[in-house]
Amino acid sequence: MESENQTDEAEFLLLGLSEDPELQLLLFGLFLTMYLVTVLGNLLIILAVSSDPHLHTPMYFFLSHLSFTDICFSTTTVLKMLVNIERRSKSISYTGCLTQVCFVLFFAGLENFLLAAMAYDRYVAICHPLRYTVVMNPRLCVLLVLLSLVTSIADALLHSLMLLRLSFCADLEIPHFFCELAQVIKLACSDTLLNNVLVYSVTSILGGVPLFGIIFSYAQIVSFILRMPSAAGKYKAFSTCGSHFSVVSLFYGTAFGVYISSAVTHSSKKSAVASVMYTVAPPMLNPFIYSLRNRDVKRALRKLT
Repeated sequence: MESENQTDEAEFLLLGLSEDPELQLLLFGLFLTMYLVTVLGNLLIILAVSSDPHLHTPMYFFLSHLSFTDICFSTTTVLKMLVNIERRSKSISYTGCLTQVCFVLFFAGLENFLLAAMAYDRYVAICHPLRYTVVMNPRLCVLLVLLSLVTSIADALLHSLMLLRLSFCADLEIPHFFCELAQVIKLACSDTLLNNVLVYSVTSILGGVPLFGIIFSYAQIVSFILRMPSAAGKYKAFSTCGSHFSVVSLFYGTAFGVYISSAVTHSSKKSAVASVMYTVAPPMLNPFIYSLRNRDVKRALRKLT
């Protein structure tokens, strides 16, 4: 009963990226700039897609949802850190921490599924161009987004509800700038076996299936392109999926890089610094990747300005 009371009154401490007071102002300025660039860049993509009739296609339909997800993901992870630095505080309430865990899982999962849906869209566009409008009809696009939403919500709620069964007694320091699921589980003073099994099993399934779909789609795309006789046709096909492939490489490359880094170094602080690469960098860079490599987006952005 005592542990339950302590859990209800628990207050976690987010240690952030550095405890050096002299670096706090620099970190605040850096992450505020990155956050504003992320929000502005992704908002411009959403406005460009919604305002230009030429961009009312399945590819840009998914892109606008990806941009909205990036804004929300960055807001969930970065905003609390900025508030804590400004207030010179490290605390986050028990309810706030679990809420942050839930939203991080939801938006990370949603981005994962949207990237898989976009890979399938590129596969159909390149390998079956004559059937593209029939296969990628509006109903299927909406269905894929809804399926992504429902699956991501179910995953986030499942892990969050499983956290509610844990008790947290003391030493509630999280060596991170946001409440990460794995770090929160480590702080529990009750049995976490079921939580850890759930994390590995569900993550393997919900992370592995979209990744397999992306790899399969691009394997088919590359195989199809290599069989094309025309060099111009090959270049056009590669350019069609170039932006999406760059975004996928950035998202999964940074995520795997963080995983390998944490497994090798065993340092929570270094892992927290490395995690910036997959929580902050991809949402900020995605709009630049699509706008710099895509003529249609460039044209729509010029109309806005």
